[in-house]
Amino acid sequence: MARTKKVHVRRVYEPRERADGARVLVDRIWPRGMTKEKAHLDEWCKQVAPSTDLRKWYSHDPERFTEFSRRYRAELEDPDHAEALAHLRDLAKERTVTLLTATKQPEISEAEVLAELLRG
Repeated sequence: MARTKKVHVRRVYEPRERADGARVLVDRIWPRGMTKEKAHLDEWCKQVAPSTDLRKWYSHDPERFTEFSRRYRAELEDPDHAEALAHLRDLAKERTVTLLTATKQPEISEAEVLAELLRG
């Protein structure tokens, strides 16, 4: 089995770093005030983002992160999400990947849940 390269989580608003590898935005909604040029994305994988209902329920409330993570992992099993997650896994086997999100707290975001899955 191929080993996963490094997987990082960062805010899309942070400047590109040499160690980023492939920069993948994993939010469903385009980041406010960000241009495509400033984002320096390799791709936007919005198919892997949480559903609108789950995103609105969660509202980045730290007290809901554990339950959000559980519900999001369940969503990732549906065919569309699973295909997008498989794509990220393949990408992470080839090179370092930085999962980008617009949230102010990336450590409690869907990007962090995805990173844990990709690293595991």
